[in-house]
Amino acid sequence: MTNTRNFYINGQWVAPSTPNDFDVINPSNEEVCATISLGSQADTDAAVAAAKAAFPAWAAVPQADKLALLEKLLEEYNKRSGDLAEAMSLEMGAPIDLSKTSQVGAGSWHIANFIEVYKDFKFDRMLRADAPDDRILMEPIGVCAMITPWNWPMNQVTLKCIPAMAAGCTMVLKPSEIAPLSSIVFTEIVDAVGFPAGVYNMVNGDGVGVGTQLSVHPDVDMVSFTGSTRAGSLITKAAADTVKRVALELGGKGANIIYADADEKAVKRGVLHCMQNSGQSCNAPTRMMVERSIYDAAVKTATEVANATQVGPADKEGRHIGPVVSELQYNKIQDMIQVGIDEGARLVAGGLGRPDGLNRGYYVRPTVFADVSNDMAIAQQEIFGPVLSIIPFDTEEEALEMANDTLYGLTNYVQTTDHAKANRAARALRSGMVEINGTSRGAGAPFGGYKQSGSGREGGVWGLDDFLEVKSVSGWVE
Repeated sequence: MTNTRNFYINGQWVAPSTPNDFDVINPSNEEVCATISLGSQADTDAAVAAAKAAFPAWAAVPQADKLALLEKLLEEYNKRSGDLAEAMSLEMGAPIDLSKTSQVGAGSWHIANFIEVYKDFKFDRMLRADAPDDRILMEPIGVCAMITPWNWPMNQVTLKCIPAMAAGCTMVLKPSEIAPLSSIVFTEIVDAVGFPAGVYNMVNGDGVGVGTQLSVHPDVDMVSFTGSTRAGSLITKAAADTVKRVALELGGKGANIIYADADEKAVKRGVLHCMQNSGQSCNAPTRMMVERSIYDAAVKTATEVANATQVGPADKEGRHIGPVVSELQYNKIQDMIQVGIDEGARLVAGGLGRPDGLNRGYYVRPTVFADVSNDMAIAQQEIFGPVLSIIPFDTEEEALEMANDTLYGLTNYVQTTDHAKANRAARALRSGMVEINGTSRGAGAPFGGYKQSGSGREGGVWGLDDFLEVKSVSGWVE
């Protein structure tokens, strides 16, 4: 990879205006795996200026021509899938098999889904049949700042950049400085496709620097951010003075309600889902709420599944989980495990420190707490690691009340063979997404949350809508 210290501005790889080296750490061994540059105000300004200059022409490009470029981008993305997998495994610790399948696959899946939606998307619509002279025009919002996280790099980059391109927006991507390597590969992919100069720009930087500069920039029309709720709040405040649109995909503390009549694999499925990606997913089901009549059996199963979960280096093949992304993240998780112990929750699997035999790298023991009450910190705060809290309940109403008793509202989960009860729960849960009995949401389903889990929706037609303005025109005659 030759462009680690460079930025991509106006169709060219360029050196930073002022060198500012930042080491990228391989979380599997705590060693430097690459060095990037962090951008300055001059770099941000140059990228935004390029995007602003390119916007009028790109917005006017016919839909069919944009579609052809997106189809070529998908083809190029698939060609570079091996490079993307290696980059994500190295930078953020996803085991290489997970990186090749889920991490890379999330990006190709989203690109393909957006292409299908885009083919039939109507940017020019009649209001109603009885109002033929009223027209609705869907127009690109303008210059967009994309600020993406380290936990699912290509998932988030494609969820933002692809619909923005399709909508006719231009953009500046600021990937996480902790895991920027896959975004450099993605930028090489965009460059190879041949988008007009300035449509897509990429500047590395941290949140305090480039992230804030983009959020307050008067020539940025929209910020799309995925990350912590704390950072999302700061971005919203920074963007307020220029009244730009802000789309946020933030934290979560998903409840997984397991009723007594759930299928026999429900508990195992919930534990594995919580531990996937080393627990570093905003939609992880980290609060397992179990009906009391099956509670003891569920705790036993969860303990066995957690104890059987293997932990190992990201470059090792297999179905193990890898390290968490950084020393800072490792320490936060260790602190929260200690909080759970101090709060009086019953530790039944895992605990403090690294797993046996792993003395270097940011490895966390798959951890399960039982006898948790919903007011404990480990049940209310997003830990973002392989840590599960199990909470008993007695009635359907109690389970739903506890599930909703959180600042977050991203994804909740329901396990029951009673379809009417599952549907009641889905309606009652205050979250942007509900998954029933392990059924994944379909292609193009919207991703996003209620409350402090964010605003806006990513994916499918909703993902396109996020980057569009609605113009109402009267007196329109064909």
